[in-house]
Amino acid sequence: MNTKILIATGIYPPEIGGPATYSKLLADKLPKRGITIDVLPFRDVRGLPKIIRHIAYFIKVFNRGKNVDIIFAQDPVSVGFPAMLAAKILQKRFFLKVVGDYAWEQGVQRFEVNDLLDAFSKQRHGYSLLVRALKWVECRVAQYAEKIIVPSNYLKQIVTNWGIDEQKINVVYNAFSVTETSERKEVLRRTLNLNGKIMVSVGRLVPWKGFGLLVELIPELIKKNPELKLYIIGDGPEFYNLRGLIDTQKLNDRVFLLGKLPHDTVLKYLKAADLFVLNTGYEGFSHQLLEVMASGTPLITTAVGGNTELITADENGVLVGYNDKIGIKEGIEKILSDKIFADKISANAQKRVQEFNEARMLQETVKQFI
Repeated sequence: MNTKILIATGIYPPEIGGPATYSKLLADKLPKRGITIDVLPFRDVRGLPKIIRHIAYFIKVFNRGKNVDIIFAQDPVSVGFPAMLAAKILQKRFFLKVVGDYAWEQGVQRFEVNDLLDAFSKQRHGYSLLVRALKWVECRVAQYAEKIIVPSNYLKQIVTNWGIDEQKINVVYNAFSVTETSERKEVLRRTLNLNGKIMVSVGRLVPWKGFGLLVELIPELIKKNPELKLYIIGDGPEFYNLRGLIDTQKLNDRVFLLGKLPHDTVLKYLKAADLFVLNTGYEGFSHQLLEVMASGTPLITTAVGGNTELITADENGVLVGYNDKIGIKEGIEKILSDKIFADKISANAQKRVQEFNEARMLQETVKQFI
């Protein structure tokens, strides 16, 4: 095999994020398997005005794509649309990776979309012109792709809901490399100045992550666990809403918004915590949950999206409904009061993580290009 692939990606190291990590892994490892990789990050044009930057990116893909066999886009809109046009003109094979629904994410954050992703992916009408335009773009790009790679069966269903033939949608779970934090929990707690019962949640501060409910639960939770504190790591548009809620509830000594932290610091908080909670309305395939599972900290999350492909209820984690105030409260209290249960789900989670190894992901990815 001597296949040449151009990877069109929105982000690439030193930028941080799933597509960046994935693209770098392919660039480093696939040449050893007979595949030549060229990577074209969107940052090369990001400084240009809107629209102009996408035209410039199309020109770059067109020029770099002349000498490859496959153009592989890492999203269906920002890099996917110009990459698709270039592939079509050049008559190159076009592959696509989908890790979420860009139209839905933009709709929720900018255009007052209130539907969760499952409903949004099936709905064709009732949204603003811009949201419908974004839906049209991602559907057209997905329809043109020869193959689509998704990291979970849940996302395969979402893309199928777009009207895409499920036969060309292939599930390849992302690889996960365990990054060890060598310090013991007790040492980390002293280093981070943590005391009492520590609950951690991590994620972009967006509406569907449900951080507000965790804040609202604290007054009830401290009745049984008076030393409980909540640390929320991440930034995003909901920051000031959460800040206002914390002030209103007078929880400044109980809930701490840490903002965006270096990755190694996040891992330290995960390992130092007594439990991790992710109250999310949507996850395609959560790298964050894999990191928590590897850390040995027991976790609670929602039975949505790809979460159920990682977590088996009461075996390697606690599953609850999204914004299920009673279920989340009971799950937190169970983990904090039942050490045998907490240790069991933590140990099982660490075993489960090992199934998502690099060799398996690379082997299954290479098969897609044959």
